[in-house]
Amino acid sequence: MKKVIYTKNAPKAIGPYSQAILANKTLYTSGQIAINPISGDLIINSITNETHQVMKNLQAILKAADMNFSNVLKCTIFLKDMNHYTDVNLVYSEYFDKNPPAREAVQVSLLPKNVNVEISLIAHKL
Repeated sequence: MKKVIYTKNAPKAIGPYSQAILANKTLYTSGQIAINPISGDLIINSITNETHQVMKNLQAILKAADMNFSNVLKCTIFLKDMNHYTDVNLVYSEYFDKNPPAREAVQVSLLPKNVNVEISLIAHKL
């Protein structure tokens, strides 16, 4: 069974996709960028603030699915510039302080709205 997960506490989709899909206790999120869900503004004044906003958006989606970061199995990080890797890792580690999930981080040439970082995840209800 497939269930669409939506929360007003994360940005609305900017295309034909859902914030997340829950299927058989597994949650698949769409990539999140640093859009403030209340104002609609992009938070791109620093890679640190941008990454925090992305993680807050993911946290809101997890909460809407009755999960949290401890349920996360895997993350994918897309970076416009791999030189931001260390700064993104510092912020990311604040949300995964114990038993972090599997992950990959890749540099891409362009991201939606020309942001610097996009993160998606897969989580599972235990």
